[in-house]
Amino acid sequence: MGERGPRGRGGTIPAPELTPPGKPSAILLVKPGIVAAVTLAGLSGMVLAGRGVPPTGKALLTLGCILAAACGSAALNTVLDAGIDEKMPRLTRRIAALRALGRGNVAAAAGIAIAASLILSARFLNATTSLLLAAAAAGYAVLYTLVWKRRSPYGTIPGAVPGALPVLIGYAAVNPRLGMDGVLLFLILVLWQPPHFWALALRHQAEYRAAGVPVLPVAFGEPYTKVLIFLYAAALLPLSLSLWALGYLSWRFGWAAFLLGAGFLAVFYRDTVATRRFGRAFAASIVYLTLLLLALLADVLFR
Repeated sequence: MGERGPRGRGGTIPAPELTPPGKPSAILLVKPGIVAAVTLAGLSGMVLAGRGVPPTGKALLTLGCILAAACGSAALNTVLDAGIDEKMPRLTRRIAALRALGRGNVAAAAGIAIAASLILSARFLNATTSLLLAAAAAGYAVLYTLVWKRRSPYGTIPGAVPGALPVLIGYAAVNPRLGMDGVLLFLILVLWQPPHFWALALRHQAEYRAAGVPVLPVAFGEPYTKVLIFLYAAALLPLSLSLWALGYLSWRFGWAAFLLGAGFLAVFYRDTVATRRFGRAFAASIVYLTLLLLALLADVLFR
């Protein structure tokens, strides 16, 4: 019998199940993949709003605020979801890192990071940026984590809103009067997140079922989830083209959006509807969004 770990939300955490090979890394607590994505989204919003790179000081401060709020929100999500995550074998290293640092310490650091981002943005940027940062942090760390995710199979849909807000945060830092181009980019990210997460939920549905999380494939099965994934992926194509069609970006972005959207749709159909290669579909969604945002940046910066 090993020693028993500290008490989590779901009771005591058995140490033998939570100590994987190697030293746990604190970086896992802030979900670096998500943080990188929202930082790129924030940069895209800034460049779109200013039709170029904003002054260095403002750009660094904005990205720093987004990074601090994203890291703090992700760490707080890890603390609040510990009782769920401990039931998922793929997340044992994250739980081990949480045990090593202590839930109280992680929660305190997360709160400081979020508070710092709100204070700095309100003082040196503008009120709109600070309010959007607060909405993103509260929406993800509180509403999504404690309410939407746990109570509804459709929790990913409203949960996509705080995940997409970094676009508007970056935009508002440059132009507090949010333009339609920023709103369209925000909607692209809102529409992208459900199929992205549902592909992951399909791959790990047994773990979500064991943890008692009512994700879509657990609640309604694979066929229904695959239909929604395909519909969302299909809707991304015309929405992304709207940035070109309405004159906000050039034909170069239009072609990139068309090719990326068509490819994304084809891959998602092949890997989720026609087959069950859900991990590939999940990876493809990350590649799609990254390339789409890079295409936007290139179109604005190299006209």
